[in-house]
Amino acid sequence: MRLETLAVHAGADIDPTTGAVAPPIHLSTTFEHGPACEETHGYSYIREKNPTQTRLEEAMAKLEGGETALAFASGMGALCCVMQSLGPGSHVIFPDDAYTGFRNLYREFLSHWGIEYNVVDMTDHSVIKGAVRPNTKIVVTETPSNPMMKITDLAGVAEITHAAGADLLVDNTFATPMLQRPLEFGADIVLHSTTKYCGGHSDVQGGCLVLRSSNRWKQRLYRGRMIMGAAASPFNSWLILRGLRSLDCRMERHCSNAAKVAASLEAHAKVESVCYPGLNSNPGHNLARRQMKAFGGMLSFQVRGGYDEAIHVASRVKLFTNATSLGGTESLIEHRASSEGQGTKVPQNLLRVSVGLEHADDLIEDLMQALG
Repeated sequence: MRLETLAVHAGADIDPTTGAVAPPIHLSTTFEHGPACEETHGYSYIREKNPTQTRLEEAMAKLEGGETALAFASGMGALCCVMQSLGPGSHVIFPDDAYTGFRNLYREFLSHWGIEYNVVDMTDHSVIKGAVRPNTKIVVTETPSNPMMKITDLAGVAEITHAAGADLLVDNTFATPMLQRPLEFGADIVLHSTTKYCGGHSDVQGGCLVLRSSNRWKQRLYRGRMIMGAAASPFNSWLILRGLRSLDCRMERHCSNAAKVAASLEAHAKVESVCYPGLNSNPGHNLARRQMKAFGGMLSFQVRGGYDEAIHVASRVKLFTNATSLGGTESLIEHRASSEGQGTKVPQNLLRVSVGLEHADDLIEDLMQALG
C-alpha cells in the first residue's frame, strides 16, 4: 500500500460495535478488569494506554515504517523519556543546530541525571566520529534542522553511530514521514512533535517515538512514559489521527508554497541569504534531493541590516502572523533569536518562516511589502 493511502487508512479500522467510519474517542480514564486485575479488554488505566492513543500509534508506526510507536503528551516529553531511560554514566551526541528545547534539555537537566553530552556539527562526519565515546548510547539529529535548515546525511551518520554501538534518533518533525523516512536510512528511533504538521491545525499538542524494533526500546520507554505521566490524552490523539488523514495533501501545498517563497526571497536585494534545502544554493540541496521526496514548508532568511531591520520586517507583515510553532494551515513568522532567548546562536538578523496553505502569491506579496 502506498504512503498516501496509508495516511488515510492507518489506524482507521471500522468501529466493530457501531460501524462508525470515523475513529471513536474513548475518554474513559479506567477500564473494567478481572478480579485479579486481568486486562480482560486490553486496557486498565489511561496513563498506561488508551484505545484512541493505540490507534494513533498504529498509524504513526505504519507511516514511518517502524515496528511500533509510542505516543506522548509532547515532543519534548518523548525526548525526555528517551534520555531518562539511558541511565547515569551514558553519553549523548546532539546537533549544534536544533530545536531550542533540545538545548534547554541538555544544558539544564542532563547533568542532574548523570548523563554526559557533546554538541557537534552533524554535517561533518569527522567531528561526529571524534565526539564518540565508549559510553555513547544515542546520537540525536534533526534534518532539516531548526532554524538553519541544515541537512544531515542520515545513512552516513547511522553508519558512524552503529559502528560505535549506539542508536540513532532522528527528529523528523519538519519533514514528516510523507517527505522523509529516516528508518529506511538506518535510524533506530524517529521523533515527532505531532503538534506540528501531523496535527496540522495549530490546535493540539503531542509527540511520538517510532521504533525500528520493539525489542531494544519499547519496554523501557513504555514504562518511563507510564510512571512519569507523559501519555497522550485521548482527545489529542484523536485530533492528531484526524490530521494524518490530510497530511500528504497539506505537505504538497506547504512544499509548493515554500519553494516559491524561498525563490522570491533569494532574489530580493534586502535579503542576505535564504536557508531552504530546495534552493540550488543551499549546501545540503543535493543530499536533500536523495533523502527527501520534497523540501518541506519551513525556511528561514537573513535580512540585510542586522537585528533592527529583521524586527522591522517582522513588524510590517500583514498576512503572516508573528508566532511560535509551525506546521499549521496559516503562515507564521518569527524572529528566532528573540524566541530562543539567552544563549541562542541564531543570527540576530534571521527570521524563521512556517509557510502555510494560503495562495503563494499572497504570501510573497506580503513579504515583499514588508521588506520594502
